[in-house]
Amino acid sequence: MTYPISFRRKVLPVREKENLSIAQVVQRFCVGVASVTRWIKTPDPKTTRNKPATRINMERLAQDVKNYPDAYQYERVRAYQAAGSQQARH
Repeated sequence: MTYPISFRRKVLPVREKENLSIAQVVQRFCVGVASVTRWIKTPDPKTTRNKPATRINMERLAQDVKNYPDAYQYERVRAYQAAGSQQARH
């Protein structure tokens, strides 16, 4: 879950002003330890990711949504897993 930048910028000054530990910040603001630790290290969220693009054929997905607009995501996943690289549906 990503917290808004405004919330991050509110939490960090409170921590410094009141000299709170990470555990106290976690308890006071109901956020995770890893989140607070990451905010201290880099307050602004990352804008890029170091991962390759997903292997989903976006054109095929768009066509599937067009053909089956009421399908649930788990149904789409099953169709993609069953198809492998072939076109298959329900």
